[in-house]
Amino acid sequence: MKILLIGEYNSCHYGLKEALTSLGHNVTVIGHGDGFKNRTVDIRYNIKYTSGISFYIKRILYRLFKIDITSNSIYNQVWKIKDTLTGYDIVQLINESPFNASAKIEKRLLKFVFENNKNIYLLSCGTDYVSVKYAFDKKFKYSILTPYFDGKGTEKEFWHATKYITTSYKKLHDYVYSHINGVIASDLDYHIPLKNHEKYLGLAPNLIDTGLIKYIKPDVSNKIIIFHGINRNNYFKKGNDIFEKALELIASKYSDKVEIITVENLPYKDYIKSYDMAHILLDQVYAYDQGFNALEAMAKGKVVFTGAEKEWLDYHNLIPDTVAINAEPNANRIAEKLEWLILNPQKILEISRNARAYIEANHDHIKAAKIYLDMWRKAAAI
Repeated sequence: MKILLIGEYNSCHYGLKEALTSLGHNVTVIGHGDGFKNRTVDIRYNIKYTSGISFYIKRILYRLFKIDITSNSIYNQVWKIKDTLTGYDIVQLINESPFNASAKIEKRLLKFVFENNKNIYLLSCGTDYVSVKYAFDKKFKYSILTPYFDGKGTEKEFWHATKYITTSYKKLHDYVYSHINGVIASDLDYHIPLKNHEKYLGLAPNLIDTGLIKYIKPDVSNKIIIFHGINRNNYFKKGNDIFEKALELIASKYSDKVEIITVENLPYKDYIKSYDMAHILLDQVYAYDQGFNALEAMAKGKVVFTGAEKEWLDYHNLIPDTVAINAEPNANRIAEKLEWLILNPQKILEISRNARAYIEANHDHIKAAKIYLDMWRKAAAI
């Protein structure tokens, strides 16, 4: 089949492309590379006017004339290559705003895509109306909006999420859902809000190519190395402030037993190598399931503090603290779990092996790609 994947988020679509290609399909990914992470795509457009004097000019133009020059730039770039976005058997959007433009521009671009292709699917991956509304209504015990409710950060810092429940993006949501064959969730954080929705096709796990990610057996004979990677744009959303408080507690108590490595805003190719020597990786707090960074670290055999809530344990029939560590939004609880590992290094070895085995069993890229294919074919009757 000829398949178009629009938008990128942590190599979700490019990883899917590689697996589908190995299964004999012709796949194209278009996107901007997920910002500073600089992920690989086939057709790239740029997000312009986001810093420096150009950003200042952009704000003035929007304030005076309601002109969004970033979105207009995206439209112009994509429109120039619109002929590459036609004639596909399957099209999947990374979320409801796959081009990362304003709702108005998204609708114009998506209208062209919908009119010139066959079966359209939506991936609930990142943020969209359904997941954000569920979080905004506080149906999760905690979510990416918990720090927003707690007054951490500014309105602007959470706009990437809260925009989806504004009137213009709700209309975009309705427009997208009126044209798709179905919606697929990438993990439990999106599966739970979508359950019982008439358009919901099910959960397809994030894809990990374990042939490319080698297992690194931990050496616990010396200091325990704890790695904390910070995306400054998502500092509160990921719970980095809570991780830092927990690390302060550990550093003050076990400076002779641990080494703490902190990095910020690294491109993906640098980030994936930067924690090779670490035993423990601190990923994110406000989640029920794992995203790509956590899964890739688990594939390497790291003990990852991430989303590993009861719902995830029940879904996979797992025992707590055997595959990943659930990072609750509580610095003292995180510090206690870190202390447990520092004082019981054999647990690091056990969890490391279990984490790799879990990834191989549940996130193999070929198995996951076949799940996508089955869902697409059933919904489209092809």
